[in-house]
Amino acid sequence: MKIKVTISLFAFVTLYLFIIGAAKEDGYGAYQPKAIPFKIPKGWPAPLQNIFAKNKLTQQGFELGKKLFYDTRLSKDSTVSCASCHQPFAAFSSLDHDVSHGIGNQFTTRNAPALMNLAWMNTFHWDGAINHLEVQPLAPLTAPNEMGQTLEGILQFLREDEEYRKMFKAAFGDPNASTERMLKAMAQFTGSLVSSDSKYDRVMNGQDTFSNFEKKGYVHFKTFCGSCHQEPLFTDLTFRNNGFPLNRKKDVGRMAITGLAEDSLKFKVPSLRNVQLSGPYMHDGSIFSVPQVIDFYLTKINRSTQGLDSNLRKPIVLNRLQKNELVYFLYTLTDTSFTKSKRFGPDGPVQFKH
Repeated sequence: MKIKVTISLFAFVTLYLFIIGAAKEDGYGAYQPKAIPFKIPKGWPAPLQNIFAKNKLTQQGFELGKKLFYDTRLSKDSTVSCASCHQPFAAFSSLDHDVSHGIGNQFTTRNAPALMNLAWMNTFHWDGAINHLEVQPLAPLTAPNEMGQTLEGILQFLREDEEYRKMFKAAFGDPNASTERMLKAMAQFTGSLVSSDSKYDRVMNGQDTFSNFEKKGYVHFKTFCGSCHQEPLFTDLTFRNNGFPLNRKKDVGRMAITGLAEDSLKFKVPSLRNVQLSGPYMHDGSIFSVPQVIDFYLTKINRSTQGLDSNLRKPIVLNRLQKNELVYFLYTLTDTSFTKSKRFGPDGPVQFKH
């Protein structure tokens, strides 16, 4: 028994000294990640993908991902960050911009969608070109009209920056950045962007009540909107043709990914959470207010359009008062605790493209 205890103690001491020695060797301290829980809001379904199953959510990984999200130095000319197009005060969408702006005052072809509740998503981008959150940043990081950088250039910068070396060591046990570690850290931050504390949520949880206008608007919503914008995410995650015509960018939507004619002009159904703050609207940002979006569905859809979603074939009938009631309800989806969160917002001044 004494021999076994002695051997076990020796092994423990040896391991401890090895860890301490390794920490001293690279000068960045010990690797001691702090796990943080991912909480599913009351009444919500489980996420379709467990994005944190192989990417354990830790405080160190989250903070690294947050720093990467707000850092303009990841772009080719150090002027654009992820947050330049996904601004926290606009529910991580792009305030007042119809399409995203990239380096060199270039423009993309689509509106920057709001970023929230991404852990429940199984596809990303308006056309669903990406199927996992960890892969999503690759496109904007390297697109020549967005951040315009190469992975090699990004990794070289991260490996030479002392602050990042410390943060990669704290998050992953190795100070050297890799593509996989960078993407995992970014997914820890963006996957944690949960918006679930709007007035709507408080009403559903018995903590608040709708006004009469909001209550009537909720009825209109369930009658005319709820089949595509399903609660509690306010999207059914599908791709649909909503009657919006081919725009000047000749954007055919989902068909560009699948090659199927029946997917022409189909775009992902966006969540309506924080819709009051995330304008302009549609995939090309061509509608600038919530009432105008409602007007589009009321009067501007050609119901005989080929490929039009079956839910829109029958006209939507709302009078002026009822339309206003619907707007009142949609504004109950605004979650200022999310948009003003210090946890998700920048720690200091951050540059936004205008």
